[in-house]
Amino acid sequence: MAANAMSRRDEDEVCPVCKSSRYLNPDMRFLINPECYHKMCESCVDRIFSSGPANCPVAGCRKTLRKNRFRTQTFEDINVEREVDIRRRVMQILNRREEEFDTKRNYDDFLEQREEIIANLVGRIDVSKTEAQLQKYASENMASIRANQTLEQEEATSFQARISLEQEQARIRRQAARQEYEIERREVQAGREDFLTRLASGTSGDAAAIAREGHKVLLKKSSARRSEEDRIRQKQAALRSEPARGAGVSSAADTGLVKGLRKIKTPEPEKPYDPFMGYVPEKRDYYSLQESYPSQFLDNYRNNISVLAGGYDLREYYSRTLLEAFAGLSCFVDEEITQRDAARASKPVATEGAAIAAGQSGTESST
Repeated sequence: MAANAMSRRDEDEVCPVCKSSRYLNPDMRFLINPECYHKMCESCVDRIFSSGPANCPVAGCRKTLRKNRFRTQTFEDINVEREVDIRRRVMQILNRREEEFDTKRNYDDFLEQREEIIANLVGRIDVSKTEAQLQKYASENMASIRANQTLEQEEATSFQARISLEQEQARIRRQAARQEYEIERREVQAGREDFLTRLASGTSGDAAAIAREGHKVLLKKSSARRSEEDRIRQKQAALRSEPARGAGVSSAADTGLVKGLRKIKTPEPEKPYDPFMGYVPEKRDYYSLQESYPSQFLDNYRNNISVLAGGYDLREYYSRTLLEAFAGLSCFVDEEITQRDAARASKPVATEGAAIAAGQSGTESST
């Protein structure tokens, strides 16, 4: 009944521009433009907007329309069509995620605020003010909007890939079950034929032994089959229980429109490594300075009053010696020379005369 009413309503559709009816032209195709949502036939769209942007031909509408914006209507009610378009556009801009908020309450407030903006645009309440707020937010948070859109696309792609994988696994399981059933049926049939053949060729006293032997063979096969099924089932359960890879969350500070976002914590820049660790001789991270070291040569000066009276300290000697011993551990001279030569070779020579001079200097140095 509803389908018949819809078909009759489609037949009665009339283009507001050329007054053509679908009843007289069943192949007529109607299009709408999101600027004003006025419906008109495809031939009128081609005739009016092929040469460039033009005003809407519907009486009372002064919106400027472009041909590339026309599309087929998805929903029967044009108000639903307009609300869906507004909701999609607003949610592409206000696409904050729950992980970006400090608390669940802040995220709920954000969702409520987004619904209020959608309701204002759908109900045509403070449209200019609301559009200005959206444009300002979009211009100030373009990086986070694009990052969240990328995350949504990755999640959608991952979800589709997971669905395809599950469907493929289900198909493989069905195929394996059919093959297993066929193999089991053939084994049972072959066992029955072998049992009958052995009974026909044996004596009456061998019937019970043949029957017990055949029953043992069937039990062994069924036990092995159940063990294999349990192993496959456990493997599939382990794969399903693996945690999904978490998507990165880009935190941002509060904006003028959205409140309750997490604060951005900028990591402190890594300080350049100082191999000398300042001028404090006892504060090195690659060796520990001991009080004394066994040395026959130094033992003569350790308690020598004439040496100690001038303020000489053996610990300073220990520190300087260890520093010199460890100073070149992280220095690779051959690699530094190779990088230096490559950097020099990558720089173009400005003029031909400079190239000749460079060649001559290289020849002289080699000789």
